[in-house]
Amino acid sequence: MATGSGLARKMGEVAQDPLLVLQLSRSRRVGPVTYHRLIADHGSVQAALAALPQIAAAAGVDNYALCPLEVARHEMAQGRAAGARLVCFGDADYPAALMDLPDAPPVLWAQGDIGLLARPMVALVGARNASSLGLRMARRLAETLGEAGFVVVSGLARGIDAEAHAAALARGTVAVQAGGVDVIYPVENAALAAEIAAKGCRISEQPPGLQPQARHFPLRNRIISGLAQAVIVVEAAARSGSLITARNALDQGREVLVVPGHPFDARAAGCNMLIRDGATLIRSAADVIEALGGHMVHVEVDAAPEVLPGPVPAPRSLSEVAALHGQILARLGPSPLAEDQLIRDLAVPAALVVPELLSLELEGKLLRQAGGLLSRTA
Repeated sequence: MATGSGLARKMGEVAQDPLLVLQLSRSRRVGPVTYHRLIADHGSVQAALAALPQIAAAAGVDNYALCPLEVARHEMAQGRAAGARLVCFGDADYPAALMDLPDAPPVLWAQGDIGLLARPMVALVGARNASSLGLRMARRLAETLGEAGFVVVSGLARGIDAEAHAAALARGTVAVQAGGVDVIYPVENAALAAEIAAKGCRISEQPPGLQPQARHFPLRNRIISGLAQAVIVVEAAARSGSLITARNALDQGREVLVVPGHPFDARAAGCNMLIRDGATLIRSAADVIEALGGHMVHVEVDAAPEVLPGPVPAPRSLSEVAALHGQILARLGPSPLAEDQLIRDLAVPAALVVPELLSLELEGKLLRQAGGLLSRTA
């Protein structure tokens, strides 16, 4: 069932008790769309919570139970321990750009300067295994758009995302994370994540402490595109998360702007497909500004933003990551192997192995099957 318009929700969903907002949004079968429909139908979080068990029973769900209030309290405590702030839909600090989305996150955890969430944003996304030319293009775009007054938003991934964040730090950047706001993925971006917490802003709709799984990344991508006036794609394969972000942007009424690539470069295949299908080709930040109406934003940047620091794990070098990837793949074949057994065979701490399993899964190099089984792709 569809929700009401963003404007109606913007007027109707006022700030409410954060603890109860968490309880409702973390309850079973309550995703963002259902959350907003419940509020629209019942008028408040309290009324929605009271009605939800009966609604579930009418839908044929037996023995339905709300998220325990203690679970919500525990999440609040985890957020405070991580130095993060909870921003609920309807709060003054909630990003206005997300308010019109039918699946707007009911809650966001934020570290850093949340004032950046109120400024005009452009998203810059692309390949994890980017070329040196792609990285240089991302860097130039992020720097120039930052100077024009835009905040650069991306997903803190390897490659284009990391380059865009680093280049935009001085003027403002927002990292949207797939897991908990205190969980850095990939771990080699830990130093960059710390800088973003100090000079920019990191946000996540997931509970603090949650390790990202493959299904969380498309959810993250719709926030990246939703925050931005335009999504800029720099190097993207024919099947990539960047194309998911671009499709989200089109669905959300955002501009999709694409840097073209060489026809023989697989890293640019997705970009060229987007241009073929009608996306705007760009060559520079001037093209981006023209596509957005030609307006230079020129926002004064506070030299000392409010900071909510969080704990940061020790970074690992790219050579260490590559070596671990090789060890993982060497132990996997077409026959499934239990994840626990793989970790024991590697004799490497699970905290180091699990994020790299996710990375290899996203790269299509391993398959995750039911029961915690892993196998290598052909």
